Amino acid sequence: MKANYQQYILEFKRPSGTSRGVMTQKETWFIILEENGKIGIGECGLLRGLSIDDRDDYEEKLAWVCQNIHLGKDKLWESLLEFPSIQFGIEMAFQSLASENPFELFPSEFTKGQKSIPINGLVWMGDEAFMKQQIEEKLADGFHCIKLKIGAIDFDKELELLHFIRQNFSPEEIEIRVDANGAFDSKEALFKLNQIAGFKLHSIEQPIAKNQHDIMSELCKTAPIPIALDEELIGVFSFQDKEMLLQKIKPQFIILKPSFIGGFRGTQEWISLAEKYNIGWWITSALESNIGLNAIAQWTYLQNNPMPQGLGTGALYTNNFDGPLTVSNGQLWYKGTHWSFNL
Repeated sequence: MKANYQQYILEFKRPSGTSRGVMTQKETWFIILEENGKIGIGECGLLRGLSIDDRDDYEEKLAWVCQNIHLGKDKLWESLLEFPSIQFGIEMAFQSLASENPFELFPSEFTKGQKSIPINGLVWMGDEAFMKQQIEEKLADGFHCIKLKIGAIDFDKELELLHFIRQNFSPEEIEIRVDANGAFDSKEALFKLNQIAGFKLHSIEQPIAKNQHDIMSELCKTAPIPIALDEELIGVFSFQDKEMLLQKIKPQFIILKPSFIGGFRGTQEWISLAEKYNIGWWITSALESNIGLNAIAQWTYLQNNPMPQGLGTGALYTNNFDGPLTVSNGQLWYKGTHWSFNL
């Protein structure tokens, strides 16, 4: 078996805002396996500034993996605990190699185009007019669940946007999720949560920055809105530490990004603990290309979670890879078999 890796820079169609700033490009890496005339493709979905494996020795570790590919998927995964995006790339590459079609990793009714996955429509941060425009587009596109990133513009303006949605759509018509990306100051978080509670939100992701476990635990207990942990899960490697975190904070939901938490195996550990402690969960992509999104979507379908998932990032880039993933009426579909993977 041969293995090599390659970097690829994804270009955003328009600058995309988060609470950490505006992105115009997204770096990603691919591991490509070759054996007996077949190939396997895995995407290592690194996100600079957020991934726990955003380290100076990242490329060095990719080179080590390719030199030691003979160790196999499981041994490599276990030696890569501090590099969850590479764990994910390895899992994906080996699954792709073992599949009849390198892009159909988990055959199902989803990959046959017979069933779809409900997803939320993501509204990016920006000025009020841009966010309002996005909201109107998502509603016109048939989404029944939208997710707004908040925390970057004036909070009163964000309250007006929520008011705009609720003036026109009831909670039964449109489910609203908001994601603060840790932007609220811990001293004012409960005050802000009380202010937005009247808009009947589904949940808020990561209202305060990670690693404030006592404060987050208290918020989960007292806030009028269900809280979902996101960044809080990043960098928690062992099963024991994962369990301790959930026991301590007791969130209502957790959000699972395979590229950030050790791929399918790491995600499965969190799911098993969430179900043990009656915590809701959903799966979200993390700005991967269509290659990584494809693998996540196929695996997600098999988890049989009826909640809207966070899987609609494929249309963000000018130079994404062509594939059969399409979004229609708030659902992610797999239509056809055509893939174009040219690095």
